[in-house]
Amino acid sequence: MFTPRGTPSSGRRQAPRTGGRKSVSAAQPGLLFSPRRSAVTARSTPTRVQGHAALDSHHFDIQTFGSSLPVKVMEALTMADVDDQISVKVEASGWAWMVCGEQLIIWKVSQTSVAKLSVCKDLQLPSSEFVYSADLISITSSRPLDSAPIQSVSALAVSPDGSARFWPSLAHDGTYTETSLDLAGNVCNYVAAVKVCNQLVSLAVSGREFHPGSGDAVRHRTQVTGRLAPQVFSVLWVKETGCLYSLSSCGLSKWEVDENSETQVLSWSTNQIITDSITDAIWDSESNYSEIKKGVNVSYLDMQYSKAGLVVLAAAWHPGDTPCVAYFCLVTLAESIAPSPDLLTVEVTKYNPPFQSEEELQKTRVVLPEPSSPAAYLYNEELVFTCSTGAGRGGLAEEKISFSSPGDRIRGGGVCAGLPVFFSQNSGLVAVLARESASLLPETMEDSLCTSVGTPLETPPKIDSVAQEDKTKLLKQAFLQFCRHDLVGAQSMVDELFPSDGEGSAELDAVVTQIDLDLVDDYPACDPRWAESVPDEGAGFTLTSLILLHQLEDKMKAHRCLMDFLLQTGLLDRLASTTVRMSPMATRLLLCEHAEKLSAAIVLKNHHAKHPELVNTAILSALKKSNTDILTNLTPADVFFREVSQISSIFECLLDEEEKALKEHSDSARWAEVVTVNTIASLHQYEHHSFFLSASGGAGGVRTVITRQHELILRVAYPHADVELRGMLSEQLVALLDSLLSGYVAQLTSLRRAGQQERYVTLENEYTQKRSELLAPLLELGQHQWVAALAEKYCDFDILVQLCERTENQSRLQQYMVKFADQNFADFLFRWYMEKGKRGKLLSQPVATHQQLASFLQAHDHLSWLHDIHAHRTLYSQANMETRYFSKKKTLLALSKLTALASDMPEAVHHIVEQERFQLHQETLPKQLLDEKQLNPDSMPLLSPRNLINLYICDENRGANEYDFKKALDLLEYLEEDRVDLDALKREIFSKALKKDWKESYNAKSAYSARVCFVFVHTGVSLQSYLPDVKDLLQEDELESLKSKPYFEFLLRANYEHYQKAQI
Repeated sequence: MFTPRGTPSSGRRQAPRTGGRKSVSAAQPGLLFSPRRSAVTARSTPTRVQGHAALDSHHFDIQTFGSSLPVKVMEALTMADVDDQISVKVEASGWAWMVCGEQLIIWKVSQTSVAKLSVCKDLQLPSSEFVYSADLISITSSRPLDSAPIQSVSALAVSPDGSARFWPSLAHDGTYTETSLDLAGNVCNYVAAVKVCNQLVSLAVSGREFHPGSGDAVRHRTQVTGRLAPQVFSVLWVKETGCLYSLSSCGLSKWEVDENSETQVLSWSTNQIITDSITDAIWDSESNYSEIKKGVNVSYLDMQYSKAGLVVLAAAWHPGDTPCVAYFCLVTLAESIAPSPDLLTVEVTKYNPPFQSEEELQKTRVVLPEPSSPAAYLYNEELVFTCSTGAGRGGLAEEKISFSSPGDRIRGGGVCAGLPVFFSQNSGLVAVLARESASLLPETMEDSLCTSVGTPLETPPKIDSVAQEDKTKLLKQAFLQFCRHDLVGAQSMVDELFPSDGEGSAELDAVVTQIDLDLVDDYPACDPRWAESVPDEGAGFTLTSLILLHQLEDKMKAHRCLMDFLLQTGLLDRLASTTVRMSPMATRLLLCEHAEKLSAAIVLKNHHAKHPELVNTAILSALKKSNTDILTNLTPADVFFREVSQISSIFECLLDEEEKALKEHSDSARWAEVVTVNTIASLHQYEHHSFFLSASGGAGGVRTVITRQHELILRVAYPHADVELRGMLSEQLVALLDSLLSGYVAQLTSLRRAGQQERYVTLENEYTQKRSELLAPLLELGQHQWVAALAEKYCDFDILVQLCERTENQSRLQQYMVKFADQNFADFLFRWYMEKGKRGKLLSQPVATHQQLASFLQAHDHLSWLHDIHAHRTLYSQANMETRYFSKKKTLLALSKLTALASDMPEAVHHIVEQERFQLHQETLPKQLLDEKQLNPDSMPLLSPRNLINLYICDENRGANEYDFKKALDLLEYLEEDRVDLDALKREIFSKALKKDWKESYNAKSAYSARVCFVFVHTGVSLQSYLPDVKDLLQEDELESLKSKPYFEFLLRANYEHYQKAQI
């Protein structure tokens, strides 16, 4: 296939050079390198690169790949000038070729460390004015290339300007066929020879086909011609699927190639979607994102195939950034009929060098060693950058590996034997391998796991036929790889063992459960001291305490590593349930239980040193009950602490010893025993807070043990203890109850899923009953502070109400109504009052709860009417007492009106409406006037009728109209005649209106006083009760300046006469 680009100048050969040649010798291979438990050496024999600068890498080793380079390759490197453009390509089939000027060297890479007689051919390329690259060479064979003999291997070379040369067999390098292809002025940058039905097919954008083996070497065929865009960014031929992918300025296209034609099966306009997704991923958090988005540039550099989809390497930069940085991104595009952003995965790598030019960006390529793995390697002439595609779990640590030592350059790369292989000018073919790091596991746990796995197993081709025992070993092997930082290998093995789209989740649960159980109950077989006998057992096992404690800590670390492994490989989310203690249990909760038991074992081991006699006796009793034998060279503590999964069996034995001490010892000794047992019994809450250990019930279960200890303390110890001891016992008992109730809550949470409703209801009823039984005795003993703390935490509303009633603390009760409003505490309280016959308290609730109380009383008709009357009267009374704030009085009146209407009391509503009508005068004061008087509608005081009149008629009310003066006259009815001269007020109001009339207009018909009269007439109000006598009105001081005005008195009397007659 020929993929031209529209920029011919980019590949033009440089002008002839003068000067001497520089000799570059390849590094000699070093000693064989065999990483611990690594599968790399089974595929190839890479050796360390001696003295290479990349040896300073934190996570990777650079190793020579295969045997020494062929002599012809080394000679070509030695004879090459400093400025010669050398390019190399490595194929997965094991073939490689190097282009140096117009010299082509093809050789078969030997994957053994010892150099053998290797296949190597030196071919001459057609002359061209453009520079050749390894991408313009392709080889093919009628047989699989990795095993094909040299006689069946063909080679095809095409110059950038279209001169094609074909060698039918590398065994006869002097026999070849040539032709010239018409590329319509474009430059060819990519060639692939494709075997279809034993015929060699190569495609050109110009529509030509190079078909060797016949007389007519060149013939026309309708194909890709004209359907590819002028600018092609990348072309990818996938041999496994027989498909050609091209990423161009028009988008992404997919072609199926057969013997006679190339069919375009899909075409996506992806460029804008990819560009937008990259821009969002990099600059989305910027405040000026919309502006940045307009100036972002994206360059497409390379394309590779993976099982997750096509992986496109792109670089994005924004010229306005300071400094301007090129962000290299890997975009995984899943195939679909219509592309969308949901099908894209954008991984912005940490490789972001300063932007130089787009031409520099084009030098970077990407290598994907395994199609099913997200591991990716970016490379250019100076470096290799390890990263991940972001599509899938696992991946590589991001790190830049430099190849910038003197005279060194990366001349090309590829994949061989499943490894990323690059051609270093100084070192030849090198492989980049993840460095074997120290395991995350403690050494003893690592050795124990290795012993259980035995010889590393190869994953069989038919995984379904593998026995569960072998799957357990294989998953352990994957776990070991994960702990050795081989995330890619671990993920690959997990995907093969338990495919994400496969069935058999029950088997996965069984395997994971078994592995975790093996970890927590692991035999410390690698510790030679475990087999030693301890002669003085009565001394508290001091010779083995340090060993046991370290063993438990190692098991805890191993368990955490296992949880990380399950999380990062995606297995944790796929776990369902398993059978524990004859009943189903979520596997994730079982793993939490194991972690809690490990934590409990560590704390118990610390108490073992503090209270050796008590703990030793309990350990012996527990081992005796379980019929566990104790070998002569082991102590009871060795045997007991080894089986961590049975650690809870000691609690019942501790209580047995406590009861025995209470019967046999003196007061001081037995009280000390009770305190000690309380301390040890609550040990499992110290480090973990999932409390699955306390959720175990039944005979010997921790839940049963704590209930038994609760009864023992309150019945035997508490009545005879002094004040100080009572305080200590109460505090310890509360800690135990907290642990027990938390266990119930955790168990109930785990049952909130489909299919567990019946078990959930049963356990909830048990929890409610047990909670009340445990807290009620503490309430009776007056331990109010502890009771309140537990009842609040576990929402025991009955205990909380009893506590408030006993202490007559109504404010705390109101706090609970607010705190637990979302759990309907108010309804519970009302129900409690009803059941206890306290109807008086029920009906005397604060105003804030009246709405909730009304809802509750809807089912109690015999009480609801009392509540309705009481609420209305209370609210109306509070409204009448409110004299300070206008808005508060308005709200209280509105609530009183609503409750009165709800109780069907219209006579009560009448009084409220009257007050609301008066308030309307204050509510409708002009905004301009309020601003002038600096009054806030939300916080202004309640104004009297006289104050409101003054505001409506004052000079500051510059926008006053006839309705404002009408409101001032209406407010007269709210004044008491014996205290205020109403006639004087009327004259003052009308004189203010007349003065405003004359000041603004001489038109009698538009006068405010006239319009006020007009309003009265049309509203049916008698003017006789409002209009003052004309003579009296003319005597007002306010009108003194108007009396001398011509026609003033005439107009005033005419208006009076007109409106008085109009109302007759």
